[in-house]
Amino acid sequence: MQTSEKSTARAKKTLLLASPRGFCAGVDRAIQIVEKSLEKYGAPIYVRHEIVHNRHVVSRLENMGAIFVTELDECPDDRPVVFSAHGVPKSVPAAAQARDMTFLDATCPLVSKVHIEAERHAKNERHILLIGHAGHPEVIGTMGQLPKGHMSLIETEDDAKNFTPKNPENLALVTQTTLSVDDTAALIKILKTRFPNIALPYKEDICYATTNRQAAVKAIAETCDLLLVIGAQNSSNSKRLVEVGALAGASKAMLVSSADDLNWDIVDRAKTIGLSSGASAPEYLTTGLIAALKSRYNMTIQEVEVVKENVIFRLPRQLRSKPAA
Repeated sequence: MQTSEKSTARAKKTLLLASPRGFCAGVDRAIQIVEKSLEKYGAPIYVRHEIVHNRHVVSRLENMGAIFVTELDECPDDRPVVFSAHGVPKSVPAAAQARDMTFLDATCPLVSKVHIEAERHAKNERHILLIGHAGHPEVIGTMGQLPKGHMSLIETEDDAKNFTPKNPENLALVTQTTLSVDDTAALIKILKTRFPNIALPYKEDICYATTNRQAAVKAIAETCDLLLVIGAQNSSNSKRLVEVGALAGASKAMLVSSADDLNWDIVDRAKTIGLSSGASAPEYLTTGLIAALKSRYNMTIQEVEVVKENVIFRLPRQLRSKPAA
């Protein structure tokens, strides 16, 4: 039986690759901390919560000997434990010290900066407003830097409009690092209008990687019939990329964990496809998705870069290589 030309012709599609995308310096550092801890101390190493929000990363580290737990109580006293990149309440390292445990803090330095800001404001007796998402590990960690009652969570515009402080003249503001830049700006505008003397961050709390990835998605979104963002469902920064892309003009924006998640009926209908990935998504997932597209279509690939990143964060002192004698 002869196959028609129509059935064998591969559809032509354009793929716009957003850059930067994928791993940020904080995620790269956190993963290295687990890997190098395994090298130094041997398996098993315990990790409190997912080191970063990506199941592919977590599974690879589990295969290397990492054991992921929810709370410190699940860890034995005689094995090292790593705290995730999202940060932890102060009670967690305090409990580890009380048990004389070896622990390594993989908190992103940009999250630690927010913790330090919050402590500084508390010393100045300011009540702190934290813009963020309830229940996110980073928010739990940041609120856990201070005793209960020192910080109030602002999630929505209604929260910003209705919050009633005891002393409107003595407020400070910090934010989760992985939020939508535009949404956060809208909340800050409301709070500044209501409380003109609110103390703002010296430098924006939303991290450079979140900002850059959102800018790259905005640069391609308007021309995309379909925008794909590789990331986990529990990854705040990945979900924000989808939202940013939809608001910036993408006809359809979707979060996928890998090429295995692709809905080919939807992809078939798109002529121009945009592709980005969250800060906790390894690049091999992007490579795999591109390969899946190329196996099915005649792809023209164009990388759209908005900024180059060269940020590197140092490892904890315990894991730094000692200079040769």
